[in-house]
Amino acid sequence: AVHRGRPPMKRRDCEERFRERYSAPVVEAALIVERETIGANVGANGYTTIAQADLLAERLSLNSRDMLLDIGSGRGWPALYLAARTGCRAVLTDPAAAALQTAVRTAEADGLASRVSVIRASATHIPFVKRTFDAVTHTDTL
Repeated sequence: AVHRGRPPMKRRDCEERFRERYSAPVVEAALIVERETIGANVGANGYTTIAQADLLAERLSLNSRDMLLDIGSGRGWPALYLAARTGCRAVLTDPAAAALQTAVRTAEADGLASRVSVIRASATHIPFVKRTFDAVTHTDTL
């Protein structure tokens, strides 16, 4: 294969980078940035604002009958927010186990555990059959 620009990161290097990113404790400066950027402290690891998450819920017409797949979920933003706001069920996927552990703790604390599942998976290898989900989100990731 021909690669332009930077060579692709080896899987182990990528996993180590995610482990470091999501294992680091949240510091006050990060909470201040999150409040200013997103509009609240939601445990985000990206920059989707609350207004943008609300727009996702509206455009996807999510409701309690829907199953949402969130790819690259990190710590669960905005999928956990969407589940809480709309009543939908959500499956969060991410290669970083530490991030998904945080998402599970947040779901439990917010009373969402019965509607939220997490799967450790890369966006390139999603382990689901076609038509499993009513909607898919993939925010703040490339």
